[in-house]
Amino acid sequence: MIEERVLVQKFLNRKGRERLKKPDWLKIKLGDPRNQNQVMELIDGLNLHTVCQEAKCPNIFECWTDKTATFMLGGDTCTRHCGFCAVNKGKPMNLDPMEPTHVAEAVKHLDLKHAVITSVNRDDLPDGGSMHWAETIRKVREMNPDCKIEVLIPDFNGKEESLNNVLNARPEVLNHNTETIARLYRRVRPDAKYDQTLELLERAAHYRDTHFPQMLTKSGIMAGLGEGFEEVVDLMRDLRSVSCDIMTIGQYLQPYEKRLPVERYVTPEEFAEWKKIGEAMGFKHVESSPLTRSSYHARQQTENGENAVR
Repeated sequence: MIEERVLVQKFLNRKGRERLKKPDWLKIKLGDPRNQNQVMELIDGLNLHTVCQEAKCPNIFECWTDKTATFMLGGDTCTRHCGFCAVNKGKPMNLDPMEPTHVAEAVKHLDLKHAVITSVNRDDLPDGGSMHWAETIRKVREMNPDCKIEVLIPDFNGKEESLNNVLNARPEVLNHNTETIARLYRRVRPDAKYDQTLELLERAAHYRDTHFPQMLTKSGIMAGLGEGFEEVVDLMRDLRSVSCDIMTIGQYLQPYEKRLPVERYVTPEEFAEWKKIGEAMGFKHVESSPLTRSSYHARQQTENGENAVR
């Protein structure tokens, strides 16, 4: 009887409804385990974390086969309580002062031409960890002068000085995800504010226009959390209103039972339509598909953005 209840629970979300069955278009291709193991050994050896593992990304096999990983700064424990995220919640450990060097060494070892770096939220730190971010960018550039650096940053609680710490280190791409539409923020991102996210992106765009025109700004969302098609279009307009260059749209996948359930699986045709609409709005690149994630095909996204006429 107990085993039967466990099996039933595996197919129910936390509202007691039957979980939606994944459609065929979300099937993934497994990569070469030898390359994946090489990336795993390197990360473990340098005491690093990747968002690929912590966020249970569905593209990990493809990306790690290509020796591509998204490094995650600040440990593996986040101070926020987002309803979609698989990363541990709680009190984080102290920052590792060697982490910036270790990330730079990993980028060099993997011979990356485009490195993606993100972090957990560190609301326990006065600057949100922004100086740690800046040091990491500088170390990566010092050891890998030909590698472009993309950062996916937290909101730093809206502190402009913290954002400037990162911007002054001159990453080629400044990404901050919107994650979902404004109506769903309280449920999906209870510790964040939609307007604050737009303000961060607007400040980054102003920095780009006045100090570093080579930089691209970027944001992304997950679909399938209860938003409507036109609500996503409205969000795209909001991002263009703050001069966002690149947008990513992908399918939300529930990482485990206690996270928010998938409300629906968006069809590939809808993702394609969002891409078409976004490009017509003036985004330099829109990556929109069921398996899209912020760092999925990140190098190609940036190259397309750079080739577009500003």
